[in-house]
Amino acid sequence: MTRKIFTIALSAFLAFSSGMAMAQKQTPPEGGQPRDFKLPAKQEFDLDNGLSAVMVPYGDVPKVVVSMVVQVGNVHETAQQNGLADIVGNLMQEGTATRNARQLAEEVARLGGSVSVSVGPNETFVSGSALSEYGPKLVEIMADLLKNPAFPESEMDRIKNDFKRQNNLLRQQPSAIAQSKFRGALYPNHPYGRDFPTDKMIDGFTREQVQQFYEQQFGADRTTVYVAGKFDQSDMKQAVTNQLSDWRQGAAPQITVAKPVTKSDMIVLDRPGAPQSTIVFGLPVVDPSHPDYMPLRVTNSLLGGSFGSRITRNIREDKGYTYSPYSTLAARYRVGDWAQVADVTTEHTGNSLREILNEINRLGTEAPSPEELEGIKNYEAGLFVLRNSSPWGIVSQLNFLKLHDLPDSFLENQVQNIHAVTPQQVQQTTQKYMRPKNMTLVVVGDKKAIDPQLKKFQAELKKNAL
Repeated sequence: MTRKIFTIALSAFLAFSSGMAMAQKQTPPEGGQPRDFKLPAKQEFDLDNGLSAVMVPYGDVPKVVVSMVVQVGNVHETAQQNGLADIVGNLMQEGTATRNARQLAEEVARLGGSVSVSVGPNETFVSGSALSEYGPKLVEIMADLLKNPAFPESEMDRIKNDFKRQNNLLRQQPSAIAQSKFRGALYPNHPYGRDFPTDKMIDGFTREQVQQFYEQQFGADRTTVYVAGKFDQSDMKQAVTNQLSDWRQGAAPQITVAKPVTKSDMIVLDRPGAPQSTIVFGLPVVDPSHPDYMPLRVTNSLLGGSFGSRITRNIREDKGYTYSPYSTLAARYRVGDWAQVADVTTEHTGNSLREILNEINRLGTEAPSPEELEGIKNYEAGLFVLRNSSPWGIVSQLNFLKLHDLPDSFLENQVQNIHAVTPQQVQQTTQKYMRPKNMTLVVVGDKKAIDPQLKKFQAELKKNAL
C-alpha cells in the first residue's frame, strides 16, 4: 500500500515537473507600460516653534501611522560621545514624566498599535501606529514621549549593558567589522567613520550626559511629523498642533557634511583559520541630489546590486565562490559611496576579486545590451513602486526627500527617469564612477592564506584596471 502511494505521488510529481518545464519554456507576456508614481495629495503645515508636519491620506485600511523624525543622530556626537545618541534613544522608551514604560505599552496596545524609538546616523525616529479612530490619542502619547522623556536612572545600567552586548556581537561578525573599517577609511574625520563604541566608553555615560545631549540636540526646529494612512485630517492636524506647539524650538537643523577620501588602499584584518573572506571593495560617489545619481543607481543594480546582476551571476552562479554577494549605493547626508560586498571561500579570495574587477572593466568598455538593461530597469522601477505601496513606505520616501533636500519630482518622475537610462549612460557611468584603481579594499579573513592571493590581485589591479 505504501509503495503504491509512493508510485502515485512520484507520477504526479513527474507530471507536475514536466508541466513546469514546458511552462518555463514559454515566452512570458510583455509587461505593461511603466507609469510614474503619483504622490498622494498631502497637507503640510508648520508650527511657530519651527516644527513641520506632513499628512498623507493613503489606502483604505483603518490604520494610521505617525513618525516624529528629529534630525539628531550619531553625526551629532563628539568623539567622546560615540554611541550616546543610541543610549538616549533606548532610554527614551523607558517612560515619560507621567507614564512609565509599562503604562506606555498598555496605553498604546489599547489603541491597537505600537510605538518605538530608533536612532540612525542622521536622525532619531519616534514611530507609532494605531487604529484610525485613535490617531489623535496616539499623537498625544508620542508627543509626551518626545517632549518629556524621564530617562530613569534605574534603567541606565540595563540599557548600557544591552548596548554593550549588541556592539560586542557586531565585533564578532566579519561583515560588520569589514563595513566599519571601510567607512573608517572613507570618512576618517567624520562620525560616519567611527568604529563601534568601547565598553569603557559606554560604561562612562551618565544620566546627566544623556539629559544634556537631549536638551542640546532635541527640539521642534529639527522635527518633522509625518502622518499617513486613513485618518481625519482636521483631527490629526489639531492633535499635532495641540500636543507639540508648546515644545521648545531648540537648536537649528545642522549636520556637518563629510569630506570622503578616495584612495587606493588595502586593509586586511586577520581571522586565523577562517573558511571565508569578507570583502568590501568601493569608493565615494555622488549623493541623490546629483544628476548622475539615477544612472548610477541603475548601473549599481546591473553590476552587483540585484540578484540578477553580473557580479552575482559570475561569482555565485557560475563560479560558486560565494552565496550572497551584493553591491550597495549608500546615500548619506550630501555624500554617498558604492561598494561591492561578498563573503567568499578563503581559497578563492583572489579569484573573486579578479572576477569583480573583470565585470567592472567589461561594463566600462562595452555597453550592456538593451534587453539586459531593460530587465534591470524594470526591476528598479518595480522596487520603487513596492516601496510606495504602504503608509510606512510613503513616510520613508517623504523623509528621504526632506533629509536630502529633494523636490517632489524626485519621486514623481523616478520611474520615468529610471527607464530613460541608456546602455551608453551605464557604460559612461561605470567609467566615471567605478574606478577600481581608486577603490579602498577591506578584507577580513585568514591572513596567512589570503596574503599571496591579495598581492597577486594588487599587481593585476595596477596593470588591468580601467
